[in-house]
Amino acid sequence: MNDYIPPLSGRHLFSRRNFLQQTSTGIAEIALVHLLATQGLLADAPKESPIRPVISPGNPYARRDPHFPAAAKNVLVILCSGGCSQLDTWDYKPELIRRHGQPLPGGEKLITFQGEQGNVSQSPYPFRPRGECGKMVSSLVDHLGGLADDICFLHGMTSKTNTHGPAEHFMSTGFTSEGFPSMGAWVTYALGTENNNLPAYVAIADPRGKPQGSVNNWGAGFLPAAYQGTELNATRPVRNLARPTTISPERDRATREFLQQLNARHLENFPGDADLAARISSYELAARMQLAVPEVADLSRESPATLKLYGADDTQNTLKAQFARNCILARRMLEQGVRFVHLFNGAYQTGGEGASNWDGHQKLKEQYDVHGPIFDQPVAGLLTDLKQRGLLKDTLVVWCTEFGRMPTFQKGANGRDHNPAGFTCWLAGAGVKAPYTYGATDEFGHKAIENITTVYDFHATILHLLGLNHRQLSFYHNGTERRLTDVHGDILQSILA
Repeated sequence: MNDYIPPLSGRHLFSRRNFLQQTSTGIAEIALVHLLATQGLLADAPKESPIRPVISPGNPYARRDPHFPAAAKNVLVILCSGGCSQLDTWDYKPELIRRHGQPLPGGEKLITFQGEQGNVSQSPYPFRPRGECGKMVSSLVDHLGGLADDICFLHGMTSKTNTHGPAEHFMSTGFTSEGFPSMGAWVTYALGTENNNLPAYVAIADPRGKPQGSVNNWGAGFLPAAYQGTELNATRPVRNLARPTTISPERDRATREFLQQLNARHLENFPGDADLAARISSYELAARMQLAVPEVADLSRESPATLKLYGADDTQNTLKAQFARNCILARRMLEQGVRFVHLFNGAYQTGGEGASNWDGHQKLKEQYDVHGPIFDQPVAGLLTDLKQRGLLKDTLVVWCTEFGRMPTFQKGANGRDHNPAGFTCWLAGAGVKAPYTYGATDEFGHKAIENITTVYDFHATILHLLGLNHRQLSFYHNGTERRLTDVHGDILQSILA
């Protein structure tokens, strides 16, 4: 048999001289990269090693120290589903009034999420100066406008997507796709909780239903399942928690004690079994929740004055009263040391576009006249109550939405299309300046132009206020050091108190 002879075009690949030359060059390149990395001269050279909390499988929720002294101990995130318009709430633009009905300069044939845009449209809600700071806030959020002195507004927010589901994922998890841990999961993974009888992380969905991103907004992703949010609601009790009526309290208690003995003996026979220890821990937490959750969720103990403050006594607006009760439940969870509370306003579309959330494409005023009252007084009451009780000293309150809206009305409609290029979020409470305004959009409120802020920056700042280094807090998954801010994010130093 004849030996195979490579064609002339490929013989240089087998040259001994070429092989030695390439090898020597490669070794030199490796040495150069090593030297640059050790001196910190590479653009992407890691300067800080990952920090992964040490977690006991038998007590995954144990309180853990932050990376450095923290301004806040716990977090309340309020997310408005659907994309709340910054131009009809917090971002006052006189140019919209002056140019009302005119084409947007430079926006000829501008095509956005749903199609072609019409003319510039002023807000149907008048703005006026609020608080001692004189912040211009619209009448749509009149109660919250009265708290302008307590709020740090971020007007230069931007997003990577103009689609609802991915935008919710991005705001809640730092990624537009599914399967990544939520902000609350990262925080409880890092810090645990101050309360052994309640979940470390609670998600409170709107009375109208779950948001479009559903449980992904409070999921654990690739983190241990213990760190996913536990869904609670003031109008719906926790499922499978109550003791069956056919079993007496004494028998129930004796059964739990016997199971605890069996579990302890089983764990002794299999020391080091992390999955078994975690399973036992979850069952024990569920048993403690049987006693703790009904008590903390019992709003009958709230005074008439508190119910009125939140609007929970509103007999004319049932949805407002129900959402107000969710806000009271959020406060009670924070009082009990729950580390992270995720409160949602607005649900996935039920009854048509914009009927159950802030997605005001076609009839913005008609729809926002519904959503504004449901949201405004209850959240203002929550902020006021937290402040009166001294809870804002340790609690960071975060208000956010998926993206903003356009300064134009859609062609042939009376509503605004999606706008990820510039919108508003705000912070209040522990560790942030107030009153304060950071960032700005252009004169039409279309694009962020000053102190442009990404969701990565937003998340990095929240983690920083909790005493966590967003570049170091990580979890090794599928060969990659994963973190909430991916490989991005800068702390918004200017807003820190």
